[in-house]
This record gives sequence, structure tokens and C-alpha cells, in this order.
Amino acid sequence: MSDEAPVTRAVREAVGAVTDPELRRSLGELGMIRDVRVDEGVAMVGILLTIAGCPMAKRIEQDVRDAAAGVHSIREVQVDVGVMNDEEREELTTRLRGGRVKPANRFAGNTLTRVIAVTSGKGGVGKSTVTANLAVALAARGLAVGLLDADVHGFSIPGLLGLLDEHGRAVRPTRVDDLVLPPVAHDVKVISIGMFMRPGAEDAAVSWRGPMLHKTIEQFLADVYFGDLDVLLIDMPPGTGDAAISIGHLLPQAEVLVVTTPQSAASDVAVRSGILARQLGQRVIGVVETMGPGFLADGVPFEPFGSGGGAAVAARLSVLGDAVPITVSIPFSSAVRVGGDSGMPICSADRDDVAALAFEELATALFVRGTSLAGRSLPLAIH
Repeated sequence: MSDEAPVTRAVREAVGAVTDPELRRSLGELGMIRDVRVDEGVAMVGILLTIAGCPMAKRIEQDVRDAAAGVHSIREVQVDVGVMNDEEREELTTRLRGGRVKPANRFAGNTLTRVIAVTSGKGGVGKSTVTANLAVALAARGLAVGLLDADVHGFSIPGLLGLLDEHGRAVRPTRVDDLVLPPVAHDVKVISIGMFMRPGAEDAAVSWRGPMLHKTIEQFLADVYFGDLDVLLIDMPPGTGDAAISIGHLLPQAEVLVVTTPQSAASDVAVRSGILARQLGQRVIGVVETMGPGFLADGVPFEPFGSGGGAAVAARLSVLGDAVPITVSIPFSSAVRVGGDSGMPICSADRDDVAALAFEELATALFVRGTSLAGRSLPLAIH
């Protein structure tokens, strides 16, 4: 490569810097640039896709074409698209796994990725909405964010983030041999059991028991290529069942956010999910109250579900163990429901909405800090 003419070298560097939209790494680093030649201003670039029928093929080809055309003195670009052979694909997957041939849970033990499980005592309190909007808010700050939908029986993350095809089905991940590439929405890498449902069976109940749930979550953590993440959010199923226990065993270092509504019927049960997390060795770092108090357009207070449930959960968990440093109330906003139904989380659709501002406060409380939240009180209840 050192004998290449300067213009050829410039083209190689330009196309090699193009990022694969699924792997989020450069084509040069991934070994996807096969050859580069330049003849009288015509750049001929050969690229290798990871698999035949790659859903991002057209985008990658166009990005390569644009990158080469941007080099001085290039007047025409020809792109030849091929596909990696088995040996090249195996080399790629091994490289992506950090040299490991077999899949492994990269988030267990010593990892730089912060793992936060979002849990609740019961369903219907807005746990998935909190997870989705928090993920979007963190990604908007430039963090590398992954989201694992562990709510196998009641998955809703694909719909909340707009990862649905024209038939309303969750988009399917790309597979490179046994490596799964998670779809990306709002700059968040997402995986959900809903993405693996057979076409036509999307409405079928997922009637799995403990061992099957554990194996599925284990495979998500090992087989899905999230890349280097700053934070992995996990949308937990409600309650204190098998999935919560499996996450505790697979990710004992995970931190936990407990979600509740202001009602005592929800807040009383939410305490139990926090207690289970502590029993599994996890740390409860905060309580998020959804559907909290707000104001009508004329300034009249609006509390359809009451108030104080989040603060009550945090207080009870603090009495029963370490202090819970974060308490955030997300004001009731119909725009949150509209955004969830349309696949545009409020943190993307309307960042000035009162709920969006509260989610931003939550993101700030979680990540604008030192190395530890222990002993720090960040009361961010918004009324």
C-alpha cells in the first residue's frame, strides 16, 4: 500500500473511513474494502458485504461512492459490491468478539459498560416508556447506548422506538453467521424477542417458563453484537419472577431504576422489586414516578393519579437499605402516549414537553456525576 499513488491512497483512506450503519465501525477496520484503483480520475472501489442480501447494501454503496467522489481529482466512481466468504466472515466475527471464537457475555464482570435495569412491581406503570425515552435522551448526549428488551411476555420496545416494518411487525435483526446485529433507532441499538417472532405469529403469546427465559436472555447478552457501549439499558418484565432473577445472576453488577405511578397500589408493590434487586446483589440507584402531577394550560394543578408515590418508594427503600439517591417525577403528558404510539419517543418528538424535560433531568442525574452516586441526594421531582 506504501507504493500507491497519493490519489489512490486518499481514496482508500476516504472509503475506509465510511461507517457500517449496523456495526458502527469503519469499513477499513472491518476488512470490507477489497481493493482500490484509480485510473485517469476514475476510482474503482471493491467492497465486501458481510452477507448476501445485506439490508444496508444500498446505503453502504452510496456512502462509499460519496466518500470516493469527495477526493480531489476524482471525476467518476465505480463500486463493485461482493460478499465475504466463510473464512472472511469468521475472521470478522472473531474480531468483533475481541478475539473470542465462541460467544460470551461481554457485560458480566469487569466491563466499562454501565448496565441499568429498569424494573417495576407491576405492569402498566410506564416502565418501557421510561426505558425507551431514557435511552433516546442518553444517545442524544453522544453516549453509545444499547437497549435489551427483557420483557419477553409483554415486549413493547420495538413499537415505542418505531422499529416496525410496513406491516406493523418488529424489524428483524441482521445475522452474520451466529452474530446478531441489533437494529438501530434514534441512535440506540435495540434487541427484543419481538424481532424473532415468526411472520404471522406476532400476536401469539410467548408462553415460556423459567429455563427458556434464562436461555433467551443469556443468548441476547452473548450473541448480539452491541459493540462498545457506554450504557446498556434493560427493560425488565414487571414483578419479581424468573426473568428478574436471571438478570440478577447474569448481570450482578447491574444498577436498578424502580418505576412506579403515584398510586399506593403501584408504589407498595414497586418496593418489592427494589428489595429483590438488593437480594441479588444489585444496587437501587433511583425511583422514577410516571404519570405524576402536572399543570393544565391555565395553570391549574393536574394530578389524575395523585402524587408522592415515587418519593414514598425511595423513602421506604432507603429505610430498608442504602439511600436511594435519585427520585424523579415524570409529569402526566398525553404527548408521551402519542409519541409511543407513533414510534417517536417524546425525547425525540418534542424536547420542550414537560415530560421530555423530566426525562432529560433523569439522564443528567444518571450521567453528569462522579464515579459514584452513593450518599448523594438528587431530588428532581417536577411539579
